[in-house]
Amino acid sequence: MEVSARNALRGKIKALVVGAVNAEVKVEVILGIKIVAMITKSSAERLGLTEGKEVYAVVKASDVIIATD
Repeated sequence: MEVSARNALRGKIKALVVGAVNAEVKVEVILGIKIVAMITKSSAERLGLTEGKEVYAVVKASDVIIATD
């Protein structure tokens, strides 16, 4: 599979919480650094997601917002 997005980070699923409609997927991309994605429950099932599975977190964003306290 190839994608046009340039921000594809390889990692392992560290936590998967499946609800009635959505699934929260926590992917550890670097030791201690996690990315959290909300996807549909049906997508999680179709992809066969389980804790420990190696996946890619593909980020496509048109904006990056920076904030300070």
